[in-house]
Amino acid sequence: MRFFALAAVLLLTGCATTRACGPGLAASPQFQADGCRFANVANPDAKPSQEGWRIWSRFFFGTKEGTVPVDAIPVRPLTRAQLDALPIDANHIVRLGHSSHLLKLQGRYWLIDPVFAERVSPFSFLGPKRFHAPPIAREDLPPIEGLLLSHDHYDHLDLSTIEYLKGRVQRYFVPLGVGARLRDAGVPADRIAEFDWWQSATHADVQLTSTPSQHFSGRGLTDRDSTLWTSWVIEAGGQRIYFSGDSGYFGGFKQIGERFGGFDIALIENGAYDPWWPSVHLSPEESIRAFEDLRGKTLYSVHNSTFDLAFHRWQAPMTELAALARARGIALATPEIGEVLTVGATRENRLWWEGLR
Repeated sequence: MRFFALAAVLLLTGCATTRACGPGLAASPQFQADGCRFANVANPDAKPSQEGWRIWSRFFFGTKEGTVPVDAIPVRPLTRAQLDALPIDANHIVRLGHSSHLLKLQGRYWLIDPVFAERVSPFSFLGPKRFHAPPIAREDLPPIEGLLLSHDHYDHLDLSTIEYLKGRVQRYFVPLGVGARLRDAGVPADRIAEFDWWQSATHADVQLTSTPSQHFSGRGLTDRDSTLWTSWVIEAGGQRIYFSGDSGYFGGFKQIGERFGGFDIALIENGAYDPWWPSVHLSPEESIRAFEDLRGKTLYSVHNSTFDLAFHRWQAPMTELAALARARGIALATPEIGEVLTVGATRENRLWWEGLR
């Protein structure tokens, strides 16, 4: 419990950075040279978080109930043969757990925020532990054309996975400053592309655009906001996919929706929210609002069901989101771990967590 309090502070509060400013960052409108850190866009409606010491105290002494499943979470095992059999003239999304996804875009494989580690923590033996195994082992993954990262928190940037896959990934697409994390892990510098918000690139017939989010970064007590955080727009085969990364609610969702004219599917954060940190994660109501701002066709729930990172019951994000989506007539995707979703294809959504403790 005491370790989790430390992890929570690292992930949710942090401290002001004392590191030297990294080269090439000062040109970003998001970078504040006087503090050597990145900042969110001004948002007068953003609600303040509790002070770090209060969050510490809550994780030390507060009571948790139902945050870890008692029953086994269903996982659909995947094989390389199954993946290779998926049609190459479509876009497929495979839920690996939490915010980790394997994509097959027009026949080529991509990863988003891949975390295969047992724990999301600075340590391999302590910290929030997986509720379930990944649906495919990392050694069974196909060659990866591109790997996208949203930010450097432990539940999104798993350096053990990066180190394992570094010889099997063609290109890495990351926010400003995160490239140094990868280079430290042995990834060749010429395979890494760093992005500020609204910057785009094309690779393997896929158009990528880094888009704003409202969050923060850091992996320790001295590097708060020293790297940028982002969401991603992925365009392939005439379809648009949005991935929110982590974000609180802000006007950027509407701006992204207007600029791109809507999305075939929007993978939106739905989990690890709390009234004590209201501006860095989305509540279910805010996930719906963000989706409507983005002009999406299908809302795909991410950032839940794999790690215990907050105080709500583990099923709560999906239960509440499903009720809200039903009431507003929104097409919802809550795929099982390992389930393949083909963008634009008809599917029957299953509320797989119902009845599980």
